[in-house]
Amino acid sequence: MSTPPDGLPVYRLLTGPDDASFCHRVSEALSLGYRLYGSPAATFNGERVIVAQALIWPSAEAGVPSS
Repeated sequence: MSTPPDGLPVYRLLTGPDDASFCHRVSEALSLGYRLYGSPAATFNGERVIVAQALIWPSAEAGVPSS
């Protein structure tokens, strides 16, 4: 598949509390065919850890500059 399903964008940034729900969202995106893009990020909002993970659709990787 050259484009993500259901009209999803080729680049996604998932964010949320560091909990099982967030892990399931990332796992679901991976099972759809997305790939992790970069390292995860984490911060503390005074109450809990908030995490972010970028994902990219494989066909879009050709247009991504290397670091």
